[in-house]
Amino acid sequence: MYNVEEVRKDFPILFQQIEGKRNTFLDTAASAQKPQCVVDRMIKVMTEQYANVHRGSYYLSEHLTFAYEQARKVVQRFLNAASSGEIVFTRNATESINLVAASWGRKNLKPGDEVLISEAEHHANLVTWQVLRDELGFKLKVFKIADDGSFIWNDFLGLLNKKTKLVAVTGMSNVLGTVFPVKKIAEAAHRQGALVLIDACQLAVHGNLDVQDMDCDFLAFSGHKTYGPTGIGVLYAKYDILEKMPPYQLGGEMVDTVTYEKTTFDVPPARFEAGTPAIVEAVGLGTALEYMMTLGQENIIRHEQQLTLYATEELQKIPGLKLIGTAAEKGGVLSFVVDGMHPQDMAFILGKEGVAIRTGHHCAEPLVRRMGYESVARASLGLYSNEEDIDMLVKAINKAKTFF
Repeated sequence: MYNVEEVRKDFPILFQQIEGKRNTFLDTAASAQKPQCVVDRMIKVMTEQYANVHRGSYYLSEHLTFAYEQARKVVQRFLNAASSGEIVFTRNATESINLVAASWGRKNLKPGDEVLISEAEHHANLVTWQVLRDELGFKLKVFKIADDGSFIWNDFLGLLNKKTKLVAVTGMSNVLGTVFPVKKIAEAAHRQGALVLIDACQLAVHGNLDVQDMDCDFLAFSGHKTYGPTGIGVLYAKYDILEKMPPYQLGGEMVDTVTYEKTTFDVPPARFEAGTPAIVEAVGLGTALEYMMTLGQENIIRHEQQLTLYATEELQKIPGLKLIGTAAEKGGVLSFVVDGMHPQDMAFILGKEGVAIRTGHHCAEPLVRRMGYESVARASLGLYSNEEDIDMLVKAINKAKTFF
């Protein structure tokens, strides 16, 4: 049984009062809170175990190198990747996508080729390809989603063709909560000879990732959303693809041999991790993913699905509130607007009630406009969220309505 009240005890910040009120944190989609075990592990590294990795022949360096590479193996297990060599540490998912664009994309894309994305993409998976398109001359095509945020299979297939070299899509929308059928997308794309990149920032939090089962070629997620620290992210890529990709950044550690005339480069993943890495953060990420796996991802999913249903039912009882994104396949992200209230004004009042939500276009400006808005409010759930959080949200929204 998943006991959310016991889980919450692992997150001391949730018991801190905000504006003299209960801390109702509903902004996990932006960045998740950290369990105490992650904080403790990172402090232990910094105070008792710290040294640079991969370079020292002394005790501290050797032992922290082992811990750093063990974190990579934890990520491998979290994703069910074929080997730890398929795991590249980056700063975040944004850098992971930029790495694919700058390395694989710049080498493989040319005029006449096409990259296919959806209307539901985060700026990281839109702007990156726009800029590369302008540089290289390939076409960037965008398939539509339904008015309720659902994936439209026929629209996707209508744009997918032999010219498509890459399908780059979100696994779960950070605005709508829509979960895309990534395995079927990969199957269809591969039949046309295209590679597939999954932005799994939200899917990694609310879903169960198995890169071998979904058969994606690239997958990106951020540590700070999966209950780990900022400054660390992951790029998964099939090893045979990584082997053929040129370096993304140049410097120390990613080289094989260097002379004044010529440099050769290391094998993946070292080839893509130039310079001193985010050592403490990588270890912290490994601890966070182990924490999630110990709780059980299926247990987390079941808990969040039940809470999403409860939140949907309670929010729909509020007069004048409209949910944005009501697809059947949906995770714990609830965007909404309320008649007569600008989202920013509402969020300010909610903040005074200790309720933390996000407002704006959520780094998905074209998507929010496609849904008919310039700004929306967003409440997002985590593995520590409970029904009382939803009740406090509803209570605060109803209080805010009295001001307008």
